[in-house]
Amino acid sequence: MPKNASLPALAALTLATILWAGSFIAMKLAMGAFAPLLVVFGRMALAAAVFLPLLPRMGGFAHVRRDIKPILFMALCEPCLYFIFEANALRFTQVSQAGMVTSMLPLMVAAAAALVLKERLTRRTLFGLILAVSGVLVLSAMGTTTESAPAPALGNFLEFLAMCCAVGYIITLKKLSARHKPLFLTAVQSFVGTIFFTPTLFFIPLPQHFPLIPTLAVVFLGLGVTFVAYGLYNYGVSQIPAAKASVFINLIPVFTLLFSWLVLGERLTPVQYAAAGIVLAGVFLTTSVGERAKPS
Repeated sequence: MPKNASLPALAALTLATILWAGSFIAMKLAMGAFAPLLVVFGRMALAAAVFLPLLPRMGGFAHVRRDIKPILFMALCEPCLYFIFEANALRFTQVSQAGMVTSMLPLMVAAAAALVLKERLTRRTLFGLILAVSGVLVLSAMGTTTESAPAPALGNFLEFLAMCCAVGYIITLKKLSARHKPLFLTAVQSFVGTIFFTPTLFFIPLPQHFPLIPTLAVVFLGLGVTFVAYGLYNYGVSQIPAAKASVFINLIPVFTLLFSWLVLGERLTPVQYAAAGIVLAGVFLTTSVGERAKPS
């Protein structure tokens, strides 16, 4: 691949991470008026509605029968299980803390890519993972209970489980992208997610009113994140090695800290800021792993 051939992919990944950082804020705002799983259903349904008229031009149907199991596994990992864990995580912890937990994803992906995709894994990556996990543990242990974060440790653990699901999604996506277009795989996620979360409509109270800010937050989640951000990220992963693409997740906690401060007025304690620094140090210690990884 020519050196400049990946520039569009890098730009797509950067924009995707900015939108994902914004999704934490939007999710918290939306859940102020709507049930968590109703918010997830709304974002899935909105994205599916946008994808529906695009289906004839997507392609990728020729290999669906061959790849039906990995496609369903990808969608089960994310958005299905991922959003169950993340939506509930944000009920119990601060947006800023949840964003820091996501910073472990590149290291988790690098470890999984070494096992599944045979991408290179170094001792430096393993040390960075241990350092990042240590920082998250301190961040969670020092979390203070507030009205918007009643159980930070539980919320951070649920966010970690969401990251485990994200690992399965990214690794499977990397293998599927060899035969399927990114737009098609993004659409599959939206349709499967809509079907998966539809039963929640029968078990949770439906809203009688639609406040402006929470409603706009759901629209942003459905169109700006589920439709645009996932499309951009799926494109990026299809162009460069999985470990290198996952490094861009490093930007999410940085943007999330900024957005949570500007929009929600969240603050961390001095010890938590130090723990956040440990997490980022562990992650950035291994940022070169993507450059050394061998494409699958």
